[in-house]
Amino acid sequence: MEQKGLGTSREQWRWIPFIVSFMLLCSRASAQIRYSIAEEVKEGTVVGNVAKDLGLEKNTLKDRGCRIVEGSTESFFHVNQNDGILYVDRIIDREEVCERSSVCLINLKTVLENPLEIHYVTVEVLDVNDHSPTFSKKESRLEISESVLPGLRLQLQAAHDPDVGQFSVQEYKLSPNDHFRVEVKDRGKDGKIPVLVLLKTLDRETKKIHNLLLTAIDGGKPSKSGAAEITVDVLDVNDNMPVFNEDTYSVLLEENAPIGTIIIQVNASDLDEGSNGDIVYSLGKNVNSRITELFHVDPNTGEISVQDLIDFELEESYEIDIQASDKGPAPLRTDKSVLVNIVDLNDNTPHIEVTSFSKAIPENARLGTTVALISVLDKDSGLNGRVICSFDEDVPFSLSPSTQDNMYSIVTKSLLDREKKSIYDVTIVAKDAGVPSLSSKKSISIIVSDVNDNSPQFSASPYTYYVSENNSPGASVFSVMASDHDEGDNSRILYHILRDGKEKDKLHSINLNINSETGDILALKSFDFETLKKFQFQVVASDSGTPSLSSNVTVNVFILDQNDNAPVILYPVSSNGSAEGVEEIPRNVNAGHLVTKVRAYDADIGYNGWLLFSLQEVSDHSLFALDRYTGRIRTLRSFTETDEAEHKLLILVKDNGNVSLSATATVLVKVVEPKEAFAASDVKSATKDDEDDNVTFYLMITLGSVSTLFLISIIVLIAMQCSKSTDYTSKYLQEPNYDGTLCHSIQYRSGEKRYMLVGPRMSIGSTIVPGSHANTLMLPDRRHTSGENETL
Repeated sequence: MEQKGLGTSREQWRWIPFIVSFMLLCSRASAQIRYSIAEEVKEGTVVGNVAKDLGLEKNTLKDRGCRIVEGSTESFFHVNQNDGILYVDRIIDREEVCERSSVCLINLKTVLENPLEIHYVTVEVLDVNDHSPTFSKKESRLEISESVLPGLRLQLQAAHDPDVGQFSVQEYKLSPNDHFRVEVKDRGKDGKIPVLVLLKTLDRETKKIHNLLLTAIDGGKPSKSGAAEITVDVLDVNDNMPVFNEDTYSVLLEENAPIGTIIIQVNASDLDEGSNGDIVYSLGKNVNSRITELFHVDPNTGEISVQDLIDFELEESYEIDIQASDKGPAPLRTDKSVLVNIVDLNDNTPHIEVTSFSKAIPENARLGTTVALISVLDKDSGLNGRVICSFDEDVPFSLSPSTQDNMYSIVTKSLLDREKKSIYDVTIVAKDAGVPSLSSKKSISIIVSDVNDNSPQFSASPYTYYVSENNSPGASVFSVMASDHDEGDNSRILYHILRDGKEKDKLHSINLNINSETGDILALKSFDFETLKKFQFQVVASDSGTPSLSSNVTVNVFILDQNDNAPVILYPVSSNGSAEGVEEIPRNVNAGHLVTKVRAYDADIGYNGWLLFSLQEVSDHSLFALDRYTGRIRTLRSFTETDEAEHKLLILVKDNGNVSLSATATVLVKVVEPKEAFAASDVKSATKDDEDDNVTFYLMITLGSVSTLFLISIIVLIAMQCSKSTDYTSKYLQEPNYDGTLCHSIQYRSGEKRYMLVGPRMSIGSTIVPGSHANTLMLPDRRHTSGENETL
């Protein structure tokens, strides 16, 4: 006996570690926050302090957007973001929310953002006794044969009470009588069923009808009740009841079975003969309406078939009451339960719910920034309800699983650039692990918002423009344009001319203005090629972002000459300022003798400054000839005795502009005898000697003034040349063969290039410069091995 007791103690000690582990596991599992409230409480009722129970800081709840997310589309609760207390939003009807469930639980998600947190809260809705038991039929009729022995048990119609637990139907009472009493059969989730028990044999001849009152009472305090009238008709003879051939019936049925599928066939027999032994099958009187919708019993064969969609997610099993009744005058019935267990199939696609979503995310967001929070629900169970989420294409986002099953957050996995792509249409694919697998998709559009990360870019750099002189003041002469890849204010561009230091003074003298919105540049006064041939300035384009970004561009402007200056006669010029002169030549000169040379000057350049000479009037065309390009007047032949002694020549000097401008000069040629020519020369010399004494004093003053002005001009010219930039300095060069006409021998230098204004005679190896009206040549630079063309 002692050894046996010792063995028993060892066995008890062996189970202690397992018991301790089980208790620890239970303590961890019970750590979830759970509240209880009664149904039908008023709106605004306090459920519990979520912030306190979860250990959250109250002063951060509002900034972090604390809110309650429920699994259903209806909202029963809300959390106050100031104190963290959970309140009831509207009256909760437990019977409507949980229907027949014995425990009514509402699962809530408490979501906080920045950073993202999720906490789970369960609220149990407690039942109150707000319903009375009711019978679907207020009156029912039973037929019992008088031959039936005491102990007969007949199931009666059960009362229905929407309440659960102790507030549901707890007992039945039968009105006082001598033949019957009522017993209660507990059917678990289907409630308590009243059973009518026959206490002693009925005597039809003594009493044909028995009127009974069946009362159903719930367990509330005070209790509530409902009643139904039962009429018992006493019949004669038929004294054998149908008997089923199986004690229990149980079957497995896959959900979604086709309508008409035969589940099982029940069979009963009756020892009576004739109509008293014929069996009719039907559903029991206490089956609920849902069973009558789903199943059908063939009255003749006892086959139970499917007549509506079977869904495992709605109910996992059904207990069907089958009644077998004979056809005797007083039919006898036997009840039997058939247990149908539903087999789950993978027939529910995962459902994707976007719990939290930031529709716009800045393009400079850091890696790992949360964009959205999603939850996935699959009503199936086991592997059929296990879901894996992914994207259906390569996007700069990733799905990060949460610690809670079927919760994911969408986060950035690479840098974003709105200028490359501003909207991402992201498709989330949720796929379960069932066979065959089912999947669903959810598309969301993630907008990438702009930040000012692009500076304005000009369409060209640098800008080069050619503008004709004498432009209209105030008119737009050229424009610049910049673009910005950003959007909104970040891409709105404003222009201004950079004015600083010497450049500011120079631009002030040019009088330029710019339209700050369009970039059109206006000249407030006309350009004069003879005063200014080229200039440059800078334009700044700034966007309106914060902070603002800008870029600048150099604008080179070249002034193009127009024919706005008429030729000026330099020689001959008379004392009164007119273009007239007298030339005396000996009569004995030979042909080709140079009589004189008409000199003229035009301030324009190119064709506009290229001068041509022509004889408009001459007394004898055979005596004199005028060089078209140099203005030299020569004799064509020797003079004869018959030639006139005085000849008047009218010379026309004109330029080659589109609208030619001209001037005239008159040369009076006197032909004298050789001796007279020498005498006239002596007379002039003598006269000059007399005059020299009178004008010496004035000449000295004049020469001193001219010298002073010349020195000042040289100093100013040198200062201007030094102040000019190397790239845009023009230096005019004197042609070695310059003859004073300025018609086709002007050369100048710009930077490293030499240019020459030409007439019809062009030098070999020269190039026409674009934009110069085909009157400027660029000369080969023999100082370098290879030349580079540059446009003026």
